Amino acid sequence: MEWRDDGLILGTRKHGETSVIVEAMTRAHGRHFGLVRGGRSKRMQPLLQTGNHAEFVWRARLDEHLGTFSVEPMELRTARLMASAEALHAVCLVAALLRLAAERDPHPALYETAVGIAGSIEKPESLPPLIVRFEAAILSQMGFGLDLGSCAATGTTEDLVYVSPKSGRAVSKAAGEAYKTRLLPLPAFLRDGNGEANPPAADIKDGFRLTGFFLRRELFGPRGQALPEARGAYLAELEKRFNPKT
Repeated sequence: MEWRDDGLILGTRKHGETSVIVEAMTRAHGRHFGLVRGGRSKRMQPLLQTGNHAEFVWRARLDEHLGTFSVEPMELRTARLMASAEALHAVCLVAALLRLAAERDPHPALYETAVGIAGSIEKPESLPPLIVRFEAAILSQMGFGLDLGSCAATGTTEDLVYVSPKSGRAVSKAAGEAYKTRLLPLPAFLRDGNGEANPPAADIKDGFRLTGFFLRRELFGPRGQALPEARGAYLAELEKRFNPKT
């Protein structure tokens, strides 16, 4: 069996003396593993780093086998990631979130978004809203999508400023005012597909608080896992940028 696809490298682990097993999120074949022979060589190691974009050829005798990868690099990002802790943690967070997808289950929309985030690392200030939306997309693709289009209590589509932690549905300011301490803030850039590219820091923090709550409760918690370490590291880098020491 054989297929060819492009993908984003999520990570590697050693196999034997000279090889590695590469984990990649591919466009048409989902999250997939493959053995790269000689992957620990000085020539291959720089090509097989998290965040790099490559073309993969997968071969195996049977579909259920691990199989082997041939890897042809398309976009190498290692040097740029090493230059920015914020960008590095962002890409590692995206990789950790993609691991929630079942192996070999295609998610082309998630793939395209992940590649877009990896391609934006030279402008770290553009990444936070992209990653919050990516976390919301992960929830949706895993069957726990947030319903932010109308108020859960009244049905109105106007003045939606809260989210119910019970249902994941939006709540209008008027309907939620009496219960606001129990509700989660809904930042404007997540509301109704708002395309704001550079939302204020307070909205970014509210966005991560919102998606983090549901990621923990619906996806990581039931698996007995904490939120990814990369997420905490990324948020710490954001805090440094939002509140620089004087």
